[in-house]
Amino acid sequence: MTAYIIRRLLLMIPTLLGIIALNFFIVQLAPGGPVEQMIAKLQGIETSATSRFSGGGGDTAARQVMQNQSASGSGSSKYRGAQGLDPEFIKSLEKQFGFDKPMGARFALMLKNYLKFDFGESYYQDRRVIDLVLDKMPVSISLGLWTTLLVYLLSIPLGIRKAVRDGSAFDVWTSGVIIAGYAIPGFMFAIFLIVVFAGGQYFSIFPLRGLTSDGFADMSMWQQVKDYFWHITLPVAAMVISGFAGLTILTKNAFLDEINRQYVLTARAKGLPERRVLYGHIFRNAMLVVIAGFPAALMSVFITGSLLIETIFSLDGLGLLGFESAINRDYPVMFGTLYIFTLLGFVIKLISDITMTWVDPRIDFEAVGAR
Repeated sequence: MTAYIIRRLLLMIPTLLGIIALNFFIVQLAPGGPVEQMIAKLQGIETSATSRFSGGGGDTAARQVMQNQSASGSGSSKYRGAQGLDPEFIKSLEKQFGFDKPMGARFALMLKNYLKFDFGESYYQDRRVIDLVLDKMPVSISLGLWTTLLVYLLSIPLGIRKAVRDGSAFDVWTSGVIIAGYAIPGFMFAIFLIVVFAGGQYFSIFPLRGLTSDGFADMSMWQQVKDYFWHITLPVAAMVISGFAGLTILTKNAFLDEINRQYVLTARAKGLPERRVLYGHIFRNAMLVVIAGFPAALMSVFITGSLLIETIFSLDGLGLLGFESAINRDYPVMFGTLYIFTLLGFVIKLISDITMTWVDPRIDFEAVGAR
Protein backbone atom coordinates (compact mmCIF):
# COMPACT_ATOMS: atom_id res chain seq x y z
CA MET A 1 0.00 0.00 0.00
CA THR A 2 2.92 2.35 0.68
CA ALA A 3 4.13 2.08 -2.91
CA TYR A 4 0.63 2.82 -4.18
CA ILE A 5 0.34 5.93 -1.98
CA ILE A 6 3.72 7.22 -3.17
CA ARG A 7 2.76 6.56 -6.78
CA ARG A 8 -0.53 8.41 -6.35
CA LEU A 9 1.21 11.37 -4.69
CA LEU A 10 3.68 11.61 -7.56
CA LEU A 11 0.86 11.36 -10.10
CA MET A 12 -0.90 14.31 -8.47
CA ILE A 13 1.89 16.66 -9.58
CA PRO A 14 1.44 16.44 -13.39
CA THR A 15 -2.34 16.16 -13.04
CA LEU A 16 -2.54 19.30 -10.91
CA LEU A 17 -0.15 21.08 -13.29
CA GLY A 18 -2.30 20.13 -16.28
CA ILE A 19 -5.54 21.33 -14.67
CA ILE A 20 -4.01 24.65 -13.63
CA ALA A 21 -2.37 25.17 -17.04
CA LEU A 22 -5.54 24.40 -19.00
CA ASN A 23 -7.66 26.76 -16.92
CA PHE A 24 -4.99 29.46 -16.93
CA PHE A 25 -4.65 29.67 -20.69
CA ILE A 26 -8.39 29.44 -21.32
CA VAL A 27 -9.12 32.26 -18.87
CA GLN A 28 -6.26 34.43 -20.18
CA LEU A 29 -7.61 34.20 -23.72
CA ALA A 30 -11.19 35.01 -22.69
CA PRO A 31 -12.31 38.65 -23.13
CA GLY A 32 -13.29 40.87 -20.24
CA GLY A 33 -10.13 40.69 -18.11
CA PRO A 34 -9.27 43.15 -15.32
CA VAL A 35 -7.71 45.69 -17.69
CA GLU A 36 -10.86 45.72 -19.82
CA GLN A 37 -12.96 45.97 -16.64
CA MET A 38 -11.06 49.12 -15.70
CA ILE A 39 -11.40 50.56 -19.21
CA ALA A 40 -15.14 49.92 -19.04
CA LYS A 41 -15.26 51.90 -15.80
CA LEU A 42 -13.43 54.76 -17.51
CA GLN A 43 -16.00 54.75 -20.29
CA GLY A 44 -18.77 55.06 -17.69
CA ILE A 45 -19.86 51.40 -17.81
CA GLU A 46 -20.06 49.97 -14.30
CA THR A 47 -19.11 46.30 -14.12
CA SER A 48 -19.52 43.78 -11.36
CA ALA A 49 -15.81 43.73 -10.78
CA THR A 50 -14.97 47.41 -10.82
CA SER A 51 -17.92 48.31 -8.64
CA ARG A 52 -16.37 46.24 -5.85
CA PHE A 53 -13.15 48.21 -5.42
CA SER A 54 -12.21 48.55 -1.78
CA GLY A 55 -8.76 49.22 -0.44
CA GLY A 56 -5.35 50.20 -1.76
CA GLY A 57 -5.14 48.33 -5.08
CA GLY A 58 -8.62 49.23 -6.30
CA ASP A 59 -8.47 52.83 -5.08
CA THR A 60 -5.11 53.40 -6.77
CA ALA A 61 -6.45 52.11 -10.07
CA ALA A 62 -9.60 54.22 -9.77
CA ARG A 63 -7.57 57.36 -9.07
CA GLN A 64 -5.36 56.64 -12.07
CA VAL A 65 -8.46 56.27 -14.22
CA MET A 66 -9.91 59.60 -13.09
CA GLN A 67 -6.58 61.39 -13.58
CA ASN A 68 -6.34 60.13 -17.16
CA GLN A 69 -9.91 60.76 -18.26
CA SER A 70 -8.73 63.75 -20.29
CA ALA A 71 -6.09 61.76 -22.15
CA SER A 72 -6.62 61.73 -25.90
CA GLY A 73 -4.41 59.08 -27.43
CA SER A 74 -5.59 58.03 -30.87
CA GLY A 75 -3.65 54.81 -31.44
CA SER A 76 -5.28 51.44 -31.73
CA SER A 77 -5.33 49.11 -28.77
CA LYS A 78 -5.81 45.35 -28.26
CA TYR A 79 -8.39 46.14 -25.56
CA ARG A 80 -11.99 46.68 -26.50
CA GLY A 81 -13.11 50.23 -25.78
CA ALA A 82 -9.56 51.53 -25.25
CA GLN A 83 -9.45 53.82 -28.29
CA GLY A 84 -8.91 57.43 -27.24
CA LEU A 85 -7.00 56.54 -24.05
CA ASP A 86 -3.37 57.37 -23.41
CA PRO A 87 -1.21 54.31 -24.33
CA GLU A 88 0.98 55.02 -21.31
CA PHE A 89 -2.07 54.75 -19.10
CA ILE A 90 -2.94 51.38 -20.66
CA LYS A 91 0.60 50.22 -19.96
CA SER A 92 0.32 51.33 -16.33
CA LEU A 93 -2.87 49.29 -15.98
CA GLU A 94 -1.18 46.25 -17.50
CA LYS A 95 1.72 46.60 -15.07
CA GLN A 96 -0.62 46.97 -12.11
CA PHE A 97 -2.44 43.74 -12.96
CA GLY A 98 0.71 41.90 -14.06
CA PHE A 99 -0.15 41.86 -17.77
CA ASP A 100 3.08 43.61 -18.77
CA LYS A 101 4.77 40.18 -18.88
CA PRO A 102 4.24 37.49 -21.54
CA MET A 103 1.62 34.84 -20.78
CA GLY A 104 4.23 32.09 -20.31
CA ALA A 105 6.21 34.21 -17.85
CA ARG A 106 3.06 34.95 -15.84
CA PHE A 107 2.23 31.25 -15.69
CA ALA A 108 5.74 30.28 -14.60
CA LEU A 109 5.73 32.95 -11.88
CA MET A 110 2.33 31.76 -10.67
CA LEU A 111 3.51 28.15 -10.40
CA LYS A 112 6.65 29.24 -8.54
CA ASN A 113 4.56 31.13 -6.00
CA TYR A 114 2.02 28.30 -5.70
CA LEU A 115 4.78 25.90 -4.67
CA LYS A 116 5.19 28.17 -1.63
CA PHE A 117 1.39 28.45 -1.21
CA ASP A 118 1.67 32.13 -2.09
CA PHE A 119 -1.48 32.94 -4.08
CA GLY A 120 -0.96 36.69 -4.29
CA GLU A 121 -3.50 39.41 -3.55
CA SER A 122 -7.02 39.91 -4.81
CA TYR A 123 -7.31 42.55 -7.54
CA TYR A 124 -10.37 44.16 -6.01
CA GLN A 125 -10.39 43.42 -2.29
CA ASP A 126 -6.81 44.43 -1.45
CA ARG A 127 -6.28 41.27 0.63
CA ARG A 128 -4.13 38.19 0.28
CA VAL A 129 -5.97 35.29 -1.36
CA ILE A 130 -5.01 32.88 1.42
CA ASP A 131 -6.49 35.28 4.00
CA LEU A 132 -9.75 35.46 2.04
CA VAL A 133 -9.92 31.67 1.82
CA LEU A 134 -9.21 31.21 5.53
CA ASP A 135 -11.84 33.82 6.45
CA LYS A 136 -14.55 32.14 4.40
CA MET A 137 -13.58 28.52 5.00
CA PRO A 138 -15.46 28.10 8.34
CA VAL A 139 -18.78 28.74 6.57
CA SER A 140 -18.14 26.17 3.83
CA ILE A 141 -16.69 23.64 6.29
CA SER A 142 -19.78 24.00 8.47
CA LEU A 143 -22.13 23.47 5.55
CA GLY A 144 -20.08 20.69 3.98
CA LEU A 145 -19.35 18.59 7.05
CA TRP A 146 -22.83 18.76 8.59
CA THR A 147 -24.51 18.12 5.24
CA THR A 148 -22.29 15.15 4.43
CA LEU A 149 -22.68 13.71 7.92
CA LEU A 150 -26.47 13.97 7.87
CA VAL A 151 -26.73 12.64 4.32
CA TYR A 152 -24.77 9.51 5.20
CA LEU A 153 -26.53 9.02 8.55
CA LEU A 154 -29.91 9.17 6.79
CA SER A 155 -29.14 7.46 3.51
CA ILE A 156 -27.20 4.37 4.56
CA PRO A 157 -29.69 3.02 7.17
CA LEU A 158 -32.62 3.92 4.92
CA GLY A 159 -31.02 2.29 1.87
CA ILE A 160 -30.27 -0.89 3.83
CA ARG A 161 -33.80 -1.10 5.17
CA LYS A 162 -35.26 -0.54 1.70
CA ALA A 163 -33.07 -3.33 0.30
CA VAL A 164 -34.06 -5.78 3.06
CA ARG A 165 -37.76 -4.93 2.62
CA ASP A 166 -37.67 -4.58 -1.16
CA GLY A 167 -41.16 -4.41 -2.63
CA SER A 168 -42.91 -3.84 0.70
CA ALA A 169 -45.20 -0.93 1.54
CA PHE A 170 -42.30 0.73 3.39
CA ASP A 171 -40.15 0.53 0.25
CA VAL A 172 -42.91 2.00 -1.91
CA TRP A 173 -43.77 5.06 0.17
CA THR A 174 -40.14 5.86 1.00
CA SER A 175 -39.37 5.67 -2.73
CA GLY A 176 -42.01 8.33 -3.27
CA VAL A 177 -40.33 10.57 -0.70
CA ILE A 178 -36.94 9.96 -2.32
CA ILE A 179 -38.22 10.75 -5.81
CA ALA A 180 -39.74 13.99 -4.52
CA GLY A 181 -36.46 14.92 -2.80
CA TYR A 182 -34.49 14.10 -5.94
CA ALA A 183 -36.79 16.20 -8.12
CA ILE A 184 -36.74 19.31 -5.91
CA PRO A 185 -33.63 21.47 -6.45
CA GLY A 186 -31.85 22.44 -3.26
CA PHE A 187 -32.26 26.17 -3.87
CA MET A 188 -36.02 25.78 -4.41
CA PHE A 189 -36.33 23.90 -1.13
CA ALA A 190 -34.26 26.66 0.51
CA ILE A 191 -36.73 29.29 -0.68
CA PHE A 192 -39.60 27.16 0.62
CA LEU A 193 -37.92 26.90 4.03
CA ILE A 194 -37.41 30.65 4.15
CA VAL A 195 -41.03 31.36 3.25
CA VAL A 196 -42.38 28.94 5.86
CA PHE A 197 -39.88 29.10 8.74
CA ALA A 198 -37.82 32.30 8.38
CA GLY A 199 -40.46 34.99 8.48
CA GLY A 200 -41.28 34.84 4.79
CA GLN A 201 -45.01 34.43 5.35
CA TYR A 202 -45.91 31.94 8.06
CA PHE A 203 -43.45 31.38 10.91
CA SER A 204 -40.40 33.28 12.11
CA ILE A 205 -38.49 30.52 13.85
CA PHE A 206 -35.06 30.61 12.20
CA PRO A 207 -32.81 33.52 11.18
CA LEU A 208 -32.62 34.51 7.54
CA ARG A 209 -28.93 35.37 7.17
CA GLY A 210 -25.49 34.77 8.60
CA LEU A 211 -23.89 31.95 10.53
CA THR A 212 -24.04 33.62 13.94
CA SER A 213 -25.96 36.39 15.67
CA ASP A 214 -24.68 39.82 16.66
CA GLY A 215 -22.85 39.64 19.97
CA PHE A 216 -21.87 36.01 19.40
CA ALA A 217 -18.46 36.54 21.03
CA ASP A 218 -20.10 37.74 24.25
CA MET A 219 -22.30 34.64 24.62
CA SER A 220 -21.55 31.69 26.87
CA MET A 221 -20.35 28.48 25.24
CA TRP A 222 -23.78 26.84 25.49
CA GLN A 223 -25.45 29.92 24.00
CA GLN A 224 -22.90 29.95 21.17
CA VAL A 225 -23.62 26.30 20.36
CA LYS A 226 -27.37 26.93 20.29
CA ASP A 227 -26.97 30.08 18.21
CA TYR A 228 -24.71 28.28 15.72
CA PHE A 229 -27.11 25.38 15.16
CA TRP A 230 -30.05 27.81 15.09
CA HIS A 231 -28.47 29.61 12.12
CA ILE A 232 -27.26 26.56 10.25
CA THR A 233 -30.44 24.47 10.43
CA LEU A 234 -32.18 25.79 7.30
CA PRO A 235 -29.10 25.92 4.99
CA VAL A 236 -28.07 22.37 5.92
CA ALA A 237 -31.64 21.09 5.53
CA ALA A 238 -31.79 22.61 2.04
CA MET A 239 -28.54 20.90 1.05
CA VAL A 240 -29.45 17.53 2.58
CA ILE A 241 -32.70 17.21 0.63
CA SER A 242 -30.92 16.90 -2.71
CA GLY A 243 -28.04 14.79 -1.43
CA PHE A 244 -29.71 12.02 0.51
CA ALA A 245 -31.95 10.84 -2.37
CA GLY A 246 -29.18 9.73 -4.70
CA LEU A 247 -27.12 8.11 -1.96
CA THR A 248 -30.13 6.19 -0.62
CA ILE A 249 -30.85 4.71 -4.04
CA LEU A 250 -27.16 3.86 -4.50
CA THR A 251 -27.03 2.12 -1.11
CA LYS A 252 -30.21 0.13 -1.77
CA ASN A 253 -29.04 -1.06 -5.20
CA ALA A 254 -25.60 -2.01 -3.84
CA PHE A 255 -27.16 -4.11 -1.08
CA LEU A 256 -29.66 -5.73 -3.47
CA ASP A 257 -26.78 -6.81 -5.73
CA GLU A 258 -24.97 -8.42 -2.80
CA ILE A 259 -28.02 -10.04 -1.19
CA ASN A 260 -28.49 -12.36 -4.17
CA ARG A 261 -24.84 -13.48 -4.30
CA GLN A 262 -23.86 -17.09 -3.68
CA TYR A 263 -21.86 -16.38 -0.54
CA VAL A 264 -24.97 -14.88 1.09
CA LEU A 265 -27.01 -18.01 0.33
CA THR A 266 -24.17 -20.12 1.75
CA ALA A 267 -24.02 -18.07 4.94
CA ARG A 268 -27.76 -18.41 5.42
CA ALA A 269 -27.59 -22.14 4.73
CA LYS A 270 -25.06 -22.45 7.54
CA GLY A 271 -27.66 -21.04 9.92
CA LEU A 272 -26.02 -17.67 10.58
CA PRO A 273 -28.35 -15.04 12.05
CA GLU A 274 -29.77 -12.64 9.46
CA ARG A 275 -28.24 -9.65 11.24
CA ARG A 276 -24.79 -11.22 11.08
CA VAL A 277 -25.25 -12.07 7.41
CA LEU A 278 -26.31 -8.51 6.67
CA TYR A 279 -23.68 -6.61 8.63
CA GLY A 280 -20.90 -9.20 8.78
CA HIS A 281 -20.86 -10.19 5.10
CA ILE A 282 -23.06 -8.03 2.87
CA PHE A 283 -22.28 -4.65 4.47
CA ARG A 284 -18.54 -4.76 3.80
CA ASN A 285 -18.93 -5.49 0.08
CA ALA A 286 -21.95 -3.26 -0.56
CA MET A 287 -20.35 -0.24 1.12
CA LEU A 288 -17.47 -0.18 -1.36
CA VAL A 289 -19.62 1.56 -3.95
CA VAL A 290 -20.80 4.10 -1.38
CA ILE A 291 -17.26 4.80 -0.16
CA ALA A 292 -15.98 5.19 -3.72
CA GLY A 293 -18.47 7.99 -4.29
CA PHE A 294 -17.61 9.85 -1.09
CA PRO A 295 -14.96 12.22 -2.56
CA ALA A 296 -17.25 13.40 -5.35
CA ALA A 297 -20.12 13.88 -2.91
CA LEU A 298 -18.00 15.86 -0.45
CA MET A 299 -16.41 18.09 -3.09
CA SER A 300 -19.75 18.79 -4.74
CA VAL A 301 -21.07 19.99 -1.38
CA PHE A 302 -18.05 22.22 -0.81
CA ILE A 303 -17.90 23.76 -4.29
CA THR A 304 -21.10 23.53 -6.32
CA GLY A 305 -23.73 22.53 -3.79
CA SER A 306 -23.11 25.40 -1.39
CA LEU A 307 -22.99 28.21 -3.98
CA LEU A 308 -26.72 28.94 -4.30
CA ILE A 309 -27.37 28.09 -0.65
CA GLU A 310 -24.70 30.55 0.48
CA THR A 311 -26.23 33.22 -1.74
CA ILE A 312 -29.81 32.62 -0.60
CA PHE A 313 -28.94 32.60 3.11
CA SER A 314 -26.29 35.36 2.85
CA LEU A 315 -23.49 33.05 3.96
CA ASP A 316 -20.10 34.33 2.86
CA GLY A 317 -18.32 31.06 2.08
CA LEU A 318 -15.90 29.60 -0.45
CA GLY A 319 -18.56 28.80 -3.04
CA LEU A 320 -19.68 32.41 -3.20
CA LEU A 321 -16.07 33.60 -3.20
CA GLY A 322 -15.18 31.43 -6.20
CA PHE A 323 -18.27 32.47 -8.14
CA GLU A 324 -17.74 36.19 -7.54
CA SER A 325 -14.07 35.95 -8.46
CA ALA A 326 -15.00 34.31 -11.79
CA ILE A 327 -17.59 36.98 -12.57
CA ASN A 328 -15.21 39.78 -11.55
CA ARG A 329 -12.19 38.27 -13.35
CA ASP A 330 -10.28 38.32 -10.08
CA TYR A 331 -7.60 35.97 -11.39
CA PRO A 332 -5.54 35.51 -8.19
CA VAL A 333 -8.65 34.39 -6.29
CA MET A 334 -9.87 32.25 -9.20
CA PHE A 335 -6.67 30.28 -9.60
CA GLY A 336 -5.89 30.20 -5.89
CA THR A 337 -9.23 28.61 -5.02
CA LEU A 338 -8.95 26.27 -8.03
CA TYR A 339 -5.54 25.12 -6.83
CA ILE A 340 -6.76 24.57 -3.26
CA PHE A 341 -9.95 22.74 -4.30
CA THR A 342 -8.12 20.51 -6.80
CA LEU A 343 -5.43 19.59 -4.30
CA LEU A 344 -8.06 18.92 -1.65
CA GLY A 345 -9.98 16.70 -4.07
CA PHE A 346 -6.89 14.61 -4.79
CA VAL A 347 -6.20 14.13 -1.09
CA ILE A 348 -9.81 13.14 -0.35
CA LYS A 349 -9.74 10.64 -3.23
CA LEU A 350 -6.57 9.09 -1.85
CA ILE A 351 -8.11 8.85 1.61
CA SER A 352 -11.14 7.19 0.01
CA ASP A 353 -8.94 4.52 -1.58
CA ILE A 354 -7.20 3.87 1.73
CA THR A 355 -10.59 3.57 3.43
CA MET A 356 -11.72 1.02 0.83
CA THR A 357 -8.75 -1.22 1.67
CA TRP A 358 -9.61 -0.87 5.35
CA VAL A 359 -13.24 -1.88 4.74
CA ASP A 360 -12.25 -4.79 2.48
CA PRO A 361 -8.66 -6.06 2.95
CA ARG A 362 -9.02 -8.13 -0.22
CA ILE A 363 -8.60 -4.96 -2.29
CA ASP A 364 -4.98 -4.55 -3.32
CA PHE A 365 -4.32 -1.40 -5.35
CA GLU A 366 -0.62 -2.29 -5.68
CA ALA A 367 -1.48 -5.55 -7.38
CA VAL A 368 -3.93 -3.79 -9.69
CA GLY A 369 -1.33 -1.20 -10.64
CA ALA A 370 1.27 -3.87 -11.38
CA ARG A 371 -0.88 -5.56 -14.04
